[in-house]
Amino acid sequence: MIFKNRLDRTFGPFGTSAGFFLMLGGIAATLFSPFAILLAFAGAFICFTTSGAVIDTAKKRVRLTDDIFGIIPLGKWIDIDPGMKVGLKRFHRGYTAYSRGSQSTDIHINDLRIFLYSSKNSEIIPLKKIAPGGSPEDELKEMGRILGLEII
Repeated sequence: MIFKNRLDRTFGPFGTSAGFFLMLGGIAATLFSPFAILLAFAGAFICFTTSGAVIDTAKKRVRLTDDIFGIIPLGKWIDIDPGMKVGLKRFHRGYTAYSRGSQSTDIHINDLRIFLYSSKNSEIIPLKKIAPGGSPEDELKEMGRILGLEII
């Protein structure tokens, strides 16, 4: 069985909104020039590209992907060894955008994620983002059961 978990937007919230407006501007500009379709494609790329994790339980492997345009997954498969572990970790990502008046706008995103750890307890990749209101311990136990790995 294959599980697909979406983690983040690759270009963050500011890049996603900028890509959306670039795409709309490119579509509108195609009325004047056929080369504006390149702007629309660039905007769609920036707007819809996401990162995620794919878990293949049948072949015991995982991969961290960048889904180009939201549909074309790119990433390298990692085989799961019996000594690997899964664990919870607090995850923080901050984004900053600057206006023309040099005023900064910050967005901070904090959440819990299930990570795959090596046998030496070093992080390899995030596997799943825990939804707000979800039970992290239950989801961690379920992920450990699915992959057949020890929980740390």
